Amino acid sequence: MKLPGPRGTASAAVIDLLAGRASGLPQSLVPDDDEDLHLALFVTYELAYRGWDGVDDAWEWDPGLLGGRRDLEARFLDDLYALAGRPEPVEPAELPHRLIELARSDDGPSLSKYLRGRATYDQFRDFVRHRSVYHLREADPHTFAIPRLAGRPKAALIEIQIDEYGGGVAPRMHQELFKQTMRWFRLDLTYGAYVETVGAPTLANNNVMSLFGLHRRRRGALIGHLAAYEMTSTAPNRNYGNGLRRLGGDATATAFYDEHVEADAVHEQIAAYDLAGGFAAAEPELAGDVLFGARCALALDNRWAASLLAEWRSGS
Repeated sequence: MKLPGPRGTASAAVIDLLAGRASGLPQSLVPDDDEDLHLALFVTYELAYRGWDGVDDAWEWDPGLLGGRRDLEARFLDDLYALAGRPEPVEPAELPHRLIELARSDDGPSLSKYLRGRATYDQFRDFVRHRSVYHLREADPHTFAIPRLAGRPKAALIEIQIDEYGGGVAPRMHQELFKQTMRWFRLDLTYGAYVETVGAPTLANNNVMSLFGLHRRRRGALIGHLAAYEMTSTAPNRNYGNGLRRLGGDATATAFYDEHVEADAVHEQIAAYDLAGGFAAAEPELAGDVLFGARCALALDNRWAASLLAEWRSGS
């Protein structure tokens, strides 16, 4: 993946450093706006995934770059606290029910219903383009939690992730199934091809997973994020599949969404009780972090959906 163009002073500083055009970062890395913040964060986080073309892998653990990332993460965390509230203590035994209540009470804009019944081919294609930033590495951020868990929650997470990775069969991996949908829309299948063309709300959805996944102390929030995803995805994926069929998509094109309808119906219970509930029982002091991570997942996704619908309404 090629380094993108900058969107402000912070992202320019990070990109110039990695491209060899600068010898260091400013003493304090202050982003100009959300676009600058989330591109800069995404660029630094990607070093922990597949990296950037022509950029030395050693940058992943460079102290100066990590210091700059810390400044950016502090800004992002402030935004998350404003959007989803701060973590608060939760009785571990109550956590699964609190997660179920949170999922049921989610009243964000229904992007999936719009895609099911009203979206044009170009709008659905745009949706797939945005989602490709995550789906081409689907499950990878949450996998960081596996070595940080033990016992029941670890087994539950592995059970979920095995499905995400197609049970070890490459063509069944969800990352690969999504390529079939992209191919039907004649989109570029290259990993990260659309990072440069998506906005801050899309990058923020990806960055929050990296923020939680790359810090062991945020493992509770990462589990909550995954639980929220698994507990709220069955109906939307059914809508996506039906919307794509309405536009003429064949079984190959809809396989990604149809697979999630079946898999996530099972994952809902595993995520709420075995994963989140098991983790809260094992580490009760982090039960509030789990609920915080779930709130962040839903709030950021709702903000992204609203931004995409607004773009379509305005004809952008």
